[in-house]
Amino acid sequence: MSLSQQLAEYISACFTGIWIESHEHDDALTEITRLCRDHDWRLATWDIEQGLQIAGQSSAIDAAGIDPLAAIRAINTLAGAESSAVLVLANFHRFLNSAEIVQSLARQVTSGKQNRTFVVVLSPVVQIPVELEKHFVVIQHDLPGREQLAEIARGIATEAGELPDGPEFDRVLDAAAGLTRYEAEGAFSLSLVRDRQIRPTAVWDLKSQTLKKSGLVSLHRGTEAFDQLGGLDALKSFCSRIMRNQGHGNPLKRPRGVLLLSPPGCGKSQFAKALGNEMGRPTLILDIGTLMGSLVGQSESNIRQALKIADAMAPCVMFVDECDKALSGVASSGQTDSGVSARLFGTLLTYLNDHTTDVFTLMTCNDISKLPPEFARAERFDSIFFLDLPGAAQKGKIWDICLRMFELDSDQPKPRTEDWTGAEIRACCRLAALLEVPLIDAAQNIVPVAVTAAESVDRLRDWASGRCLSADSPGIYHRSGTSPGRSRRRISRDPSTN
Repeated sequence: MSLSQQLAEYISACFTGIWIESHEHDDALTEITRLCRDHDWRLATWDIEQGLQIAGQSSAIDAAGIDPLAAIRAINTLAGAESSAVLVLANFHRFLNSAEIVQSLARQVTSGKQNRTFVVVLSPVVQIPVELEKHFVVIQHDLPGREQLAEIARGIATEAGELPDGPEFDRVLDAAAGLTRYEAEGAFSLSLVRDRQIRPTAVWDLKSQTLKKSGLVSLHRGTEAFDQLGGLDALKSFCSRIMRNQGHGNPLKRPRGVLLLSPPGCGKSQFAKALGNEMGRPTLILDIGTLMGSLVGQSESNIRQALKIADAMAPCVMFVDECDKALSGVASSGQTDSGVSARLFGTLLTYLNDHTTDVFTLMTCNDISKLPPEFARAERFDSIFFLDLPGAAQKGKIWDICLRMFELDSDQPKPRTEDWTGAEIRACCRLAALLEVPLIDAAQNIVPVAVTAAESVDRLRDWASGRCLSADSPGIYHRSGTSPGRSRRRISRDPSTN
């Protein structure tokens, strides 16, 4: 429902105090002006710079004109016996710290029911004093939808070839979702200046500035791709299919995300960063630790704002790394931090379950036992995947990728890597390049995590068996073979074979 339709309903129902939350005052005033003209209502506007302005009249600014109290009282002179009067107060939340203004506004809203005078506060935030909470209703001025964004793009791109066709234009509209009308015009114009055509890249550049202003989430910019990841075939296929086959017209058919569980170094973070590039989406990194604030209520406000930013950046991938560390104190939150962690966790759970925006949430975890059981229930994630230590085939792919990456001889002998992760293979290649030694010599500097943390890796595999999907092959993960620690102890101690 449009802003003018909502406003018409509330005025017809004689709600004399209306608060409009909007970042686009000019567009909101245009709709209000059109509504008043259609219904023959008298309209007056006020702001601190221009003072009181009455539609259809040219009035000079004087001391009374810029006085907020005088503006509130002036509306009574505009009302007629058969018509209504509407007073729009722009950015008036800045003046509601005054007890005199709050009292005058409350009296005017109450008396407005007798003479059909309506006070409309136009503000980018909702900050209603407690004395006025029961006097005002709040209307949200919605951001432009796809149709309006397309209309803005066509108005900017007037020359032949400046407006892309088909899927590329759809990607432009996807990128522009969450921008105001003013921001969309600027992004489209910037794209024309840079590329002589409207493209999604300039739009994403502008949207990324929203993240810099907040400091709550960051935008990952990298070149990671699936072909740089050895293995994880089932995980790659699952995420690609559900993200490509989603129903754009039905929010219920949108994917929610996945939870990745594995020992350290098995490619969880690398996959999360590559997924956004593969799907043509930005990857937002949400670090829960940065949301903690020193003031009462600041942490809870920060996570709500961060999730709003993610919604505004949709379609996107929201990456939350090491969530077991960030949320491990939930169970004892009441004794350790006055319940802040528990409230953060509750807000995040509600978002995962209820959000309808095209935000694909990808969380990684090394120890799921530290998280409450309700975290991993159905409908918070599309599935939970376990990334085990790579098998022989996956290791072969990882060796090939890392040898090319560090420009090493691919024919040289390789160390025995039964318990190695992908990160340890990469570390071996990097050290071989830095030390200018063969791979077997570089391997002497590496102790696998499956040995240093054999018990925890063993416990994690036992928990995942039968409970998670396998990241390498379709279906449920089932553990096979012996534990990493026992297998490791049977390996030769000969340094040449690591």
